[in-house]
Order: sequence, then C-alpha cells, then structure tokens
Amino acid sequence: MERRTNRRRSEEKYVEGKHLKLPELKEAAREVNLGNDYIFKNNIPEYPQPQFQVSFLKHDTIAAGLYGIRQDGGFRNPYGESLVWFSLSVRNEDIEAAERKLMEEKYPGMNGQINLMRFATSPAFSPKSRLGHFRFTFPLEEVLKAYSQQFCSGGQPVMRVLETVLHKKEIVYVVVVHSPDDQNFSQYPLLD
Repeated sequence: MERRTNRRRSEEKYVEGKHLKLPELKEAAREVNLGNDYIFKNNIPEYPQPQFQVSFLKHDTIAAGLYGIRQDGGFRNPYGESLVWFSLSVRNEDIEAAERKLMEEKYPGMNGQINLMRFATSPAFSPKSRLGHFRFTFPLEEVLKAYSQQFCSGGQPVMRVLETVLHKKEIVYVVVVHSPDDQNFSQYPLLD
C-alpha cells in the first residue's frame, strides 16, 4: 500500500492494479502501520453479501464544472489529465432487486425482507452529492456505447482494474475504461 496526496489535498492510501477485499485491505494496511481505525473495527455486524446489478453511473460537480460541461458540450478533465471520473449510482431499485435476489437464493420459499437499506451507508448509495450540487446520471450502457463510438471506432472498450483507494471513511475500487488501441494501461489486469 502506498500513500499520495490527491488533488483536493487529502492523503489517500492505494494499491495499484488490484481490487482488494476487506481482509486483504486490512492486511495491506497493517503492513504500512495505517492509522485508519475504522478499517480495523471488530464491531461490524455480520451482513448479507448481495450482488448489485448496477446499471447507472453518476458524475457530481460544482457550478464551475457545470459551466465547463455546457461550454465544452461534454465531459473532460479540467486539470489537463486524461481521466474523467464517474461513480456507480446505486438506486433504491437496485437495492430492492438485490434484496429480492438474495432472499430467493438464501431463503427460498420464505416471505420477508432483509432490509439492505440499513447496510447501505456508503456514499455510493446516497442520493446526495459530496462533491458538488450538480449531478449527472447516465445509464452505464449508454456511456459505454458513446465511448465506443467516440474513442474505439465502434469497437468494445477495454476495462481494467486500476487500483483500490482507501480514503478516511471510504474504499474506492477504480476501473479504467480505454480504447483497445490505447496501450497506456496495458500493465493493469483486465476486469473480470
């Protein structure tokens, strides 16, 4: 695990080229004497492990970002970097669908609810933005189709595991999407 300061001047810890599950992340954090107490808490209750079929992405921005998007007619990195950041948008419908699927798989024939909403405390589940007052939400399929047409000559974009980032109270799993012709990310593993 390495450390760096991000653009917002916050320190973050990261592991490049891997998406670490919580036990692996704890081990990596121990190796560097990480001071994030929350990751080592043992009072985390057993929780269901649903699979979310997320089909939307979101991009949160401030007023200056909104103005830039309008002026440019699209999204770009205002700092001259090549990456544009989107996050998963987990909607209430996604949570309810995951809950139904989990009930069918774990407790077939039983009526009831698991109430996944009480476990959905990550910013990914929040309808509020932490990064500005303006949010754009797009179907994932549409974003990939537009990317394919604009950057891949109609071919399939390539998805790779870029890193796992540990913030003060959030774990971020970063996937990079790029053109098959772009070899700048070939050192990273393909997303399964």
